[in-house]
Amino acid sequence: MEVLNKKTAGKTLRPERIIQFGEGNFLRAFADWIIYNMDEKTGFNGSVVVVQPIENGMAEALNVQDCLYHVNLQGLEKGRPVNSLTKIDVISRALNPYTQFADYLKLAEQPDMRFVISNTTEAGIVFDSACRFDDAPAASYPGKLTQLLYHRFRKFGGDPSKGLIIFPCELIFLNGHRLKETIIRYIRHWNLGDEFRRWFETACGVYATLVDRIVPGFPHKDIDSIKNTLGYDDNLVVQAEVFHLWVIEAPKSVAAEFPADKAGLNVLFVDSEAPYHERKVTLLNGPHTVLSPVAYLSGINIVRDACRHEVIGRYIHRVMFDELMETLNLPKAELEQFAHDVLERFNNPFVDHRLTSIMLNSFPKYRTRDLPGVKVYLARKGKLPEGLVLGFAAMIVYYKGGNRADGTEIKPDDSPEIIEWLQRLWKTNDTQEVAKGVLGATFIWDEDLNHIPGLTALVKKYLDDILEKGMLEAVKELL
Repeated sequence: MEVLNKKTAGKTLRPERIIQFGEGNFLRAFADWIIYNMDEKTGFNGSVVVVQPIENGMAEALNVQDCLYHVNLQGLEKGRPVNSLTKIDVISRALNPYTQFADYLKLAEQPDMRFVISNTTEAGIVFDSACRFDDAPAASYPGKLTQLLYHRFRKFGGDPSKGLIIFPCELIFLNGHRLKETIIRYIRHWNLGDEFRRWFETACGVYATLVDRIVPGFPHKDIDSIKNTLGYDDNLVVQAEVFHLWVIEAPKSVAAEFPADKAGLNVLFVDSEAPYHERKVTLLNGPHTVLSPVAYLSGINIVRDACRHEVIGRYIHRVMFDELMETLNLPKAELEQFAHDVLERFNNPFVDHRLTSIMLNSFPKYRTRDLPGVKVYLARKGKLPEGLVLGFAAMIVYYKGGNRADGTEIKPDDSPEIIEWLQRLWKTNDTQEVAKGVLGATFIWDEDLNHIPGLTALVKKYLDDILEKGMLEAVKELL
């Protein structure tokens, strides 16, 4: 078996046009895969310089393989299984700014540089007042980016044509707005001047994006067979689902420069990412949050098995199509197509997505993903969405702990405050008190949900049904 590098596998040389903060599995299986397709199918012709955003990262591991690796896409596409391997060769080199700060700043001096992409986790876009301009580098990602932008501003004398187009991919709503505000805070904090601030605000564009692709990461289970198939010793293989979506809140002029939507990819340039963010949270994350406790308490462990179960599958369909979809404002046909795509993703035969992993921090998730739908549905229909409320009751029972019907120990995982609160309520052995106490937990909801008409009574009813008849029977009754 050969080592994987440019001598053994070949590598296309392209101009360096993109700076990418982040070298982890997601960006390599998502953004770099998209850029590879742009290079192959449009006239984009650009490569990526990866910048390691934290002190300990993968830059060295990438450089050992000349930044070559394979993406293993697995899943269903229009009902057909896909299991493909693609060599990605768009990363030209990887830098560690903590040991190569001068090389990092020199990226700003390259006239062809035009784009910045990042995924530094939700905690990455923060303002840290302890960061100093002369740090090498600044600790925070926005601080590092501000240093780079200022160096570019000085190098090219404020030339407006040398601004950068910036696409943050962190999972934060309106991430571009947040990043732009944070950079401006650094400009003021470091006294970098109004001239630089005006150049940044007019010559550069920071655009909100929504990214969506499940990336399990390194295929530990399949790596030996993958290496045998490839004939290369690739230690950076990354597995991902087939589905992908990148929504970019940017004008057509940006789309013309970054033609991902012309490469046969699911990339959308839109006026506002808000409805797409709401659609994803509501129709993908929302069903995940309620199906997990319902399916788990019914004796199921994997999302795919829940979707294929005769009863739980119908429950999931009801919550998605009859309840949550009714709370959204995009065209019905578009919503239905997205929902069917979600179900196909849930049914991925290659990914064993464990229900217990989804139930981490269930109450905060329900607050953002499902509670808005409960309120909108009630306002529009004049009644509560029973599937969503049953899922909420199942969550409360899950947090009771104990054992499942098959003897499996139930181990809820949330903040100690929430765990202790639920345990205290369940010690009353009074489902009315449990329902009232959970709904009245303002430290979770920032409001008293007992004021929602009929909700307390319906939650109590479903708690009683689950405890007396079992989860599966409670679902059958609902259906």
